[in-house]
Amino acid sequence: MQLSIIQPPRMVPVQADRPPKENIPQTRGERERIRTQLRRFVAEMKPVPPISVGQLREYSEQFVAAYELDPIYTDYVAVVLNSEVWRDTVAAVPFERRLLLLPKCMRIESKCPAPFDEFGLLCKQCGLCSIQDLQEEAERLGYAVLVAEGSALVMALIETGKIEAIVGVSCLSVLEKAFPYMEAAAIPGVAIPLLQDDCKDVTVDLEWIWEVIHLHSDDHTHRLDLDRMRDSVGEWFQPETLSQIMGSPQDATERIAQEQLGQAGKRWRPFLTLCAWRALQTEGAPTPDESLKKLAVAVECFHKASLVHDDIEDDDATRYGQETLHVSRGLPMALNVGDFLLGEGYRLISECELDPAISVALTRIAVAGHRTLCLGQGAELAWTRDPKPLASTEVLEIFRKKTSPAFEVALLLGAKFGGADEETLGVISKFSDSLGIAYQIRDDLEDLDGGEDPDDLGAMRPSLPTAILLERVKAKPVHKELVAKVWTRTANTEELAEVRDLMEQYEVVQRCRSLQESYKEDAIRSLDALKNASLKGLLRRVVSKIFVVEIAGWCHEFESRNAASGATSTASTG
Repeated sequence: MQLSIIQPPRMVPVQADRPPKENIPQTRGERERIRTQLRRFVAEMKPVPPISVGQLREYSEQFVAAYELDPIYTDYVAVVLNSEVWRDTVAAVPFERRLLLLPKCMRIESKCPAPFDEFGLLCKQCGLCSIQDLQEEAERLGYAVLVAEGSALVMALIETGKIEAIVGVSCLSVLEKAFPYMEAAAIPGVAIPLLQDDCKDVTVDLEWIWEVIHLHSDDHTHRLDLDRMRDSVGEWFQPETLSQIMGSPQDATERIAQEQLGQAGKRWRPFLTLCAWRALQTEGAPTPDESLKKLAVAVECFHKASLVHDDIEDDDATRYGQETLHVSRGLPMALNVGDFLLGEGYRLISECELDPAISVALTRIAVAGHRTLCLGQGAELAWTRDPKPLASTEVLEIFRKKTSPAFEVALLLGAKFGGADEETLGVISKFSDSLGIAYQIRDDLEDLDGGEDPDDLGAMRPSLPTAILLERVKAKPVHKELVAKVWTRTANTEELAEVRDLMEQYEVVQRCRSLQESYKEDAIRSLDALKNASLKGLLRRVVSKIFVVEIAGWCHEFESRNAASGATSTASTG
């Protein structure tokens, strides 16, 4: 089997996680939900900054009560609420007039080679922690960056008149202490709380930091509620709405096809179509018309068709915890419904009320994605006929062909429908390439956790964890021979269990997570070439929505240093 080799981007260190402090929401999903609710709360209450300590406390308590949160989160809510109040003001401040303030203990103290001066840490760009990436990106945009703690230094910079807004990362207790200074100076600021403040094994929401760093008033979508957008997309796949968009089913084939579309799923692909279109709208908040809905449903038609055919080719009995279509309805019906869904996707595109040239362009986008996906699936099927070990780069190449096209088609259709030019479409293609690979790596990792659906290891299919494990056991012939049996599909149940144990022993999951983070980073960096700030900002936020894995690390600062700096130190690695 001939495969072109795709090279992975730079590795990102990933360390073990631990839960946040009890007065901070425990999961990233919960923190994201509170931020979304606070955004709505601020839009409704319209508080005018700067807010006094008393006002902030009242608003925070009111919010906690209204949303039935644990009162222990009140201080956390206060910090995030104040940031939301200042958000639009910070967005209007040019990058070169902003300060990014990071705590020095984001470094890994035992390994960090960087010295200190009177202004803080002098990063040596060693790549061991997230400081390097954050500093490089912020400085590229024009920020001043300090890796230090202490309000005196920050206030001195503010008094120079060169800093008009601050993006600050620190522990909750330090942010609370800094609030009176920020209020007195009326300096706009967005604060990102660290998730612990005990100077050991702390974590931070890196996705949040990246989002805020890129916050800009040219991005007209920075206040869009992505959760509501996802909910809207989900509503399009309810039976009644789906019948309105596609037409009422007239026979068994149409009925089964629409049932497949309405089944469980994350709807990321039609959501991406909506996002790409929405980001390119410059006036007001237009409501998606019927043509856009048809386009989004077409994207899901292509996706569900690929799943139906994939289940047949892999002989999988369940998906989403239910019987697959070929098991429940028989192979002939499943093949026909899969083909019908493909036809429905192209029909919906053709029925969009568009200029003929745009309609042709949309069809060509769908055709190209369809073709590439089939080539990727074909490569895997060819391997099935002649199974043999694949390198991790070869597995990643299959991902690029099998998974990335679906993201690319979804984004390109929405962008082209929204009026994107060819340069923008080119950037989106590069972004989709890395996004799709990162997404498939995440699927492989979730696959290892087990569940009701068959996993790749149990089915002895090509997977990144199995490829990485084989590369890591080369020095041990016994282990190498055992893992090779998975690749030749000759391993028995006991041997598969041994391979699972080896994956833990050789830290395969950690390696896969590093690769996932690297491809996420590669996708984000590809957006640098976008000239449309709204599209860039929204796609950056979409990455944060799709991937909610906590990236964690550790750090320790001696209490004497904490006392000397006048603040409690906190830490994280990327």
